[in-house]
Amino acid sequence: MASPQNNGSPSWRERIAALRYIPPFLRLVWETHHGFTIAMVILRFVRSFVPVSALWIGKLIIDTVISMRGGSPDLSRLWRLVALEIVVVVAGEVLARASALVESLLGDLFSNLTSVRLMEHAATLDLQQFEDPAFYDQLERARRQTTSRIGLLAQLLSMGQDSITLASLSFALLFYGPWLLLLLAIAVVPSFLGETRFAALEYSLLYRYTPERRRLDYLRYVGASDETAKEVQMFGLAPWLIDRFSRISQRFYNDNKKLSIRKGIVSTGLSFIGTAGYYSAYVVILLRAVYGAISIGTLTFLAGSFSRSRDLIQRLLFGASEIYEQCLYLKDLFGFFEMKPSIVSSREARLVPQPIRAGFVFDNVGFRYPGSDRWAVRNVSFTVEPGERIALVGENGAGKTTITKLLARLYDPTEGRILLDGVDLREYDLQSVRKTIGVIFQDFVEYDLRFDENIGVGEIGKVREYLDAHEELGVSGEDSTKHEGDGSVPESIIAASEKSLASSLLSRFGDGYQQMLGRRFDKGVELSGGEWQKVALARAYMRDARVLILDEPTASLDARAEYEVFVRFSELVAGRMAIIISHRFSTVRMAQRIVVLEQGRVVEQGTHDELLATGNLYSELFSLQAKGYR
Repeated sequence: MASPQNNGSPSWRERIAALRYIPPFLRLVWETHHGFTIAMVILRFVRSFVPVSALWIGKLIIDTVISMRGGSPDLSRLWRLVALEIVVVVAGEVLARASALVESLLGDLFSNLTSVRLMEHAATLDLQQFEDPAFYDQLERARRQTTSRIGLLAQLLSMGQDSITLASLSFALLFYGPWLLLLLAIAVVPSFLGETRFAALEYSLLYRYTPERRRLDYLRYVGASDETAKEVQMFGLAPWLIDRFSRISQRFYNDNKKLSIRKGIVSTGLSFIGTAGYYSAYVVILLRAVYGAISIGTLTFLAGSFSRSRDLIQRLLFGASEIYEQCLYLKDLFGFFEMKPSIVSSREARLVPQPIRAGFVFDNVGFRYPGSDRWAVRNVSFTVEPGERIALVGENGAGKTTITKLLARLYDPTEGRILLDGVDLREYDLQSVRKTIGVIFQDFVEYDLRFDENIGVGEIGKVREYLDAHEELGVSGEDSTKHEGDGSVPESIIAASEKSLASSLLSRFGDGYQQMLGRRFDKGVELSGGEWQKVALARAYMRDARVLILDEPTASLDARAEYEVFVRFSELVAGRMAIIISHRFSTVRMAQRIVVLEQGRVVEQGTHDELLATGNLYSELFSLQAKGYR
C-alpha cells in the first residue's frame, strides 16, 4: 500500500500501528487535570446505565397499565413507576450536562497544555530544522492537533459508555433471542469497513495537501495584513493573490468533492444492508408478540432494546473507525514531539570559562546547509582574541552571517572545528555558550510587544518577574503606568535603552516604558526602521555578554545616528570581543582587524590601512563605495 505522502492510503499495518499513540495521549490528558479526568470517567460510567433503566421502567409501566384493565387498578404502583422514570430521565439530563461541562473545560486545558508542550519542544530543535520545508509541514500538522484532538478522549469515553450500555441491553436480548445481536453485528460490519477505508483516504488527502494549505494561509495573510497592505495596493497585487488563492483552494475542493461523493455513494449502499438486517429482526419480534409469545411490555422493551443495541453497535464500530482516524492525526502531534535536535550538550559538557583567556579559533571550518551541495563557508581560519574588535566584510552571500551562527552554535561545522580557549566549542554546555554571546541579527524581530518587553527579551531571565507583573496589571485593566514612578522598571532595561539610544524614543511614548509597539494591538505605536534597530540593539546590550555580534547594526540608521551609536559602541565593548558585519566602511574602520570573505573563503585579513595598501578585494570594495560619495 502507498504511504500517506502518495495518492494511496495507509496499509492495515500502518493503521494498527497508529493506535500506539493512544496510551501517550491518555497520559497527556491525565497530566492536563487529574480531577476533570476522573470526573469525566465517572460521569460516563453512570450515564451508561440510564438507557436500560429507562427502557425497563417503560416496560413495567406498560405491563402495569395492561394488567390494571383486567382488575382493580393499583394506581400507587403506576405513579411510583412514572415518578421513577422521571427521576431517571432528569438524572440522565443532569449527568449529560455535567459531562459536557467537564469535557469542555478539560478540552480547553488540554489545548493549552499541548500548545505549551509544542512551543517548549520547538524551542529545543535546531535552527536548520526550521529552515526545512518538510519540517514546516510537520509543524503545521502538529499545530492543528493542539486544538482538535481532545475529541478523541470523548470518543474513547463514549465507546466505553456505549459498551457498558450494550452489555446491559444484551442480557435481555440474549434471553429472548441470542441470534438478534449476531444479526445486528453482521449487518453493521460492512458499513464499519467502508467508514474505516474512507477515513484513511481523507487523512491521506489532508496529508498531501499540507504544503498547499500552508500556502493558502500565507496568501490569506499577504492579501489582508497591515504589514503587506502598502505593496499590495501600490503594485495592484490583490487580483493576482486572489486568483492564486482561488486556484489552489479550488484544487483542494475538487479532490475533496470527488472523495466525498464516493464516500456518500458507498456509505448509502452499505447502509441498506444494516437496514435490511434491522427490519428482518424487528418483524420476528412483532410476530412473537402477535402470537402471544411475549407481552406488550416485553415487546416495547425488546423493540427499544433492539433499536438501541443496533444504534450502539453501529456507534461502537463507527467510533472505532473515528478513533483510528484520530490516531492518524495523533501521529502528527506525537511524531513532532519525537523529533530530536542534533545540536545538544553532552553529559560531560563544561561551562564557558570566565573570563575567556585565549579567545576563539576557527580551524579550517567548512559548513553546508542541509540539503545543499554548495559550501556556505569552507577552509575558514581566523582568530578572535579577548578584547578584540573584528569586522567581517564581503559581498552578499560571502558567508558572513553563517560564521556568526556557527560561533553562536546555532549550527555545528560540517568540517573543521571552532575552538574556545583551546577546547572544541561542541564540548561546552550549549546554554553557557549562548549566554556568553550577545547578538543582534540583520533580520531582527520587530516584536508587537511593549517597549520594555522588546528590550527585556534580550535577557529574559533578569526581568521576567517584572514583565509578568506588568502583564498581569494590563490583563486586569489596571493602568500599569501608575506603577512606573516607584522605580519598578529594572535598571538593566533603562541602561540598555540608553546605551542603544532607544531611550530617545520615550519622549513620544504616552505610556513610557509600557508603550505598546507595532500596529497589531490597541494603542500601538509604529516605529521607523532605524528606530526599530535601536530597540533591537538594546536587546544585545541587555546581556552581559563577553562576545558581542552585530550583523549590520546600523543599516537603517542615518549618518548622524550611526555615528552616535558607534561612539557609544566603542566605549561599551571595551574589554569584550566584538564581531561586526557591515557594508558601511565607515563602520568597518572602527575594527582593530578586518576579515575579508569571498564565496565562503577568507581571502584577506588586516587593518583598514593594510588592506587598502594591498589593492585587492577590500580596496576594490572600498573604492566602489567611496565613489558613491563623490
